[in-house]
Amino acid sequence: MVNLATLVHDLQTWDTLYLAGRLQKPVKILRDDPQVRLANQHNLLSAIRTALLLLPEKFTEHDLYTTIAGISYTGDPRMKLFSENPHKVNNIVGNQLPHFRRLYSPLLEQLPNVNFLSQGVTWNDPAEHIMLEQDMHPQRRANIIRRLPKSFREKVYFQYQRKFAIPALDFEKMVGRSADEERMLKREGGEFERRIVRDLDNIGKVVGGVIKTTIRWPSTVQSLKGVVTAGPLRSWRYLKEKMEKWSAARKSVGMGRK
Repeated sequence: MVNLATLVHDLQTWDTLYLAGRLQKPVKILRDDPQVRLANQHNLLSAIRTALLLLPEKFTEHDLYTTIAGISYTGDPRMKLFSENPHKVNNIVGNQLPHFRRLYSPLLEQLPNVNFLSQGVTWNDPAEHIMLEQDMHPQRRANIIRRLPKSFREKVYFQYQRKFAIPALDFEKMVGRSADEERMLKREGGEFERRIVRDLDNIGKVVGGVIKTTIRWPSTVQSLKGVVTAGPLRSWRYLKEKMEKWSAARKSVGMGRK
């Protein structure tokens, strides 16, 4: 169980990405709350923006949704313990493509820096055939950085503070703003953000690394809680089943390549 304040906070800031990451995929809403609904719209927009930083200029709709769905699994310890199907993210998108479209298509149409290259897309069109293109102009990309969730954005800033060797006082002026100052400032990227997005060879690695470190600890804690709650014997049986499914999935790929 989680209270609404904790949920809204993670949706808005990506402090842990544990809850926000789960709501970036189609889910069944059991209790509709206006505050949560609004916060999750920001969460979904943030997921799109983050995916755009990880994707090239042109990409398929399937690439976009698998990148978004993969955010919550990056850094999840289960993905490295041979206990999760390595094709899990692809399966999630493939099995729920119409639901991903319902979630994200209206938001994509609102964004000025990404466009569908295919016209007349229907709910049942295969995503592999639908292409999108994003505007790679440095200012457009800098705006993406500036509009990332606050906690997550500051972690990206910190990585680039070290990379660019920015003095601590200058860095504090960039990120040490109050909530009121954040609301008053235009959400447009400045010279620091433009410098970040010009780092074409590394920006994807940096953003991916921040995703991984953000998710790793809460995911590990939740996995350990599951072991304590279920008990070691039951947890071992569950893990064994997962490992068997992982092995079967790997074998199916190997047979498909022969």
